[in-house]
Amino acid sequence: MLTEPRSGRLAAWGNALLAGLVSPDDAVAAIVGDDAVHRVEGLPGESGPVGLTLALGRLRALGVTGLRVALPAPGHPLGLSGPPEFNVRALEAGEAVICYGAAFGLVPEVYEAGPDGDLHVEVVWRCLPVREAPPADVPSLGEAERELAEALREATEVLSRLDVAGAGPVAEAAIDAYRARAESGREVLAPGYPPRAVRVLELARRVGLLVSLACERGHGGAVSAGEMAARSQALRPVERTARRAQVAAYNAVVEERERR
Repeated sequence: MLTEPRSGRLAAWGNALLAGLVSPDDAVAAIVGDDAVHRVEGLPGESGPVGLTLALGRLRALGVTGLRVALPAPGHPLGLSGPPEFNVRALEAGEAVICYGAAFGLVPEVYEAGPDGDLHVEVVWRCLPVREAPPADVPSLGEAERELAEALREATEVLSRLDVAGAGPVAEAAIDAYRARAESGREVLAPGYPPRAVRVLELARRVGLLVSLACERGHGGAVSAGEMAARSQALRPVERTARRAQVAAYNAVVEERERR
């Protein structure tokens, strides 16, 4: 969770484009980011892969008015609504974009090309039919914010008690450094998102970073099987909470439109 999911960039900037808040060139540049190129394959009416600009225009013509994010994990189909074939692909990728207004979904397939030391990333989004149903386990922004605050407090307490690297001053310094890099780079969310969504996404990334630091830095003082199990038990729901909050933030524009 240290990196922004590609589905998040596609949904956020795609929503801004569909709302007329950014130009197609700006939206595509933000979605592609550091990748070499993104294409979309399987769009109705197209015989092969097309560029993002054409793809987003075609989706609009097909009735798409918004884009949602799904960030599923094994045993947790977060943001998905089916059918099973789409869910399996999304679970393999760990992410997907669900269209609002037309029953399509997009799953990224990531390819690396080029010689060692000069690799570039190409992404193909597979357009597939989805079921028009409420997405699984997505909280409201308010629920996500409350859950994140509680998860961050509980996880820090548990990890500190177990003497796990990733809690305490070292983790705080790493989080602050990560936040500084993020603030100097691309926007947290695209134009059109409410401030609360930005706040929830930033907190979700902070919680996700804490989990990643705890995992990357080894077991610390938690050397017994019982302590290791306790750490795993503490981190699992925290990671799930952070993913749920990410989805809530990215989907905020569509959810607000639905309420209206």
